[in-house]
Amino acid sequence: MFSGKTEELIRRLRRAQIARQRVEIFKPVIDDRYAKDHIVSHSELKIPSRAVRTAKDVLRWAHEAQVIGIDEGQFLGAELIDVCEKLARAGKRVIVAGLDQDYMGKPFEPMPQLLAISEFITKTLAICMVCGAPANRTYRKVAKGGRVVVGGADLYEARCRRCFDLGQRAKAADPIHQFPEESHEIAKPVRRRGAAAPARSRRRVR
Repeated sequence: MFSGKTEELIRRLRRAQIARQRVEIFKPVIDDRYAKDHIVSHSELKIPSRAVRTAKDVLRWAHEAQVIGIDEGQFLGAELIDVCEKLARAGKRVIVAGLDQDYMGKPFEPMPQLLAISEFITKTLAICMVCGAPANRTYRKVAKGGRVVVGGADLYEARCRRCFDLGQRAKAADPIHQFPEESHEIAKPVRRRGAAAPARSRRRVR
């Protein structure tokens, strides 16, 4: 989550619309976090969409479309694989966005299977909310049962592999630059180009 995958999906679909291609956009009915009739990113970019209960419902509305966009594909189950194959064989461009791992870090079907049969794959990374490293895992912050629990920043945060494995023991990394409370560094004078070097005192040793 929070990697910009929905933003990227919206960007590609808008480009298809600008090219005057017939576009149909779908999302699972379970995803009603921001709107029921729009795909909405965490940064509040949005585009009108149709909510479907099953992957097969996509076929009912996509027969005239040239480009099909599907958000949160992991919520549509294994039949999404066959639906995408049928659409692709019909000469349509199919763009699916979704999580490839669940909150336990396990493959989130059917996304791994879709990755295997796709012609093109774009994997976006988030920023770890603990240490700031690139993040490819979603950490559930509260104990809530079930693999599928729809939520946003109130329930989930992006984490890197290390901070994900640490779980609640993960702590924010120290700031990149640490300065002591008292600094004893003395600024050195800068000599201008062409200026004579300052005279040095010499002591004779007898």
